[in-house]
Amino acid sequence: MNRTPRRAAATTPASAAPAATAAPARPAPAYSPVQTRRAFEVVADQIRSQLANGALQPGDRLPSERELAESFGLSRNTVREALRSLEIAGVLEFRKGATGGAFVREGQGDAVIAGFSDMFRLGAIKPADLTEARLIVSVAAARFACLRGNEEDFEALRENVRESEAAVAKGDVRERVRINLEFHRLLARAARNPVLVILTDALVEIHEQLLEVLAPLPDSSVMPSRKRLLKHLMARDEEKAAAEMETHLKSLQKHYLSQTLDTKRAG
Repeated sequence: MNRTPRRAAATTPASAAPAATAAPARPAPAYSPVQTRRAFEVVADQIRSQLANGALQPGDRLPSERELAESFGLSRNTVREALRSLEIAGVLEFRKGATGGAFVREGQGDAVIAGFSDMFRLGAIKPADLTEARLIVSVAAARFACLRGNEEDFEALRENVRESEAAVAKGDVRERVRINLEFHRLLARAARNPVLVILTDALVEIHEQLLEVLAPLPDSSVMPSRKRLLKHLMARDEEKAAAEMETHLKSLQKHYLSQTLDTKRAG
């Protein structure tokens, strides 16, 4: 009996096997330049750290350049550069004489004031920026002065108003403006907040520069507001004191804006 030969089972060639999923491409290595810090910056940061942890206090005298150079294992020139950078930043001051040297400064904010002043001269701070910032700072100062001011503070403010009236009587506009700006410094000190004091000093410094090119508010707008503010301060009415200061400074803002717009039109 003839049988049909059985066919061999078909085999799939290896080349026909399903292709494996390709692995995702690896990102190319990316490196950033290494920022090597200069030695004097490291020295300055270590001195700042001593201030932060209380090892150095305002008024303390630092070791001599030679002693610091030995401690850091660096040259005296490097130490001198670090000390100078801290002087520029307002952290240290140098005194001359046998008992002189590098001393930790009392926190007076001179570096902040100088920085604000430079920004104004370079055009980074506009008159509108100044009046807006003063509105925020001086209104806060009025509130805190109500809460924290004492009779000595209020008497200093009253004396300031009397001095301003005397300057008006003499027709001395420059002196009146100086006294009126000093009022804001006195108010900030009555607020018992060192940050408000520094910010007020910086803003008043810029304001003095601004008044070299713009006319001040007339006395008829300033003095009545000052007297109302004093009344609210002595009554410890922070809401009315803040509202009075806000009204006054918005009037000042409008006054300066009108002058800057007139200057632009004329140009």
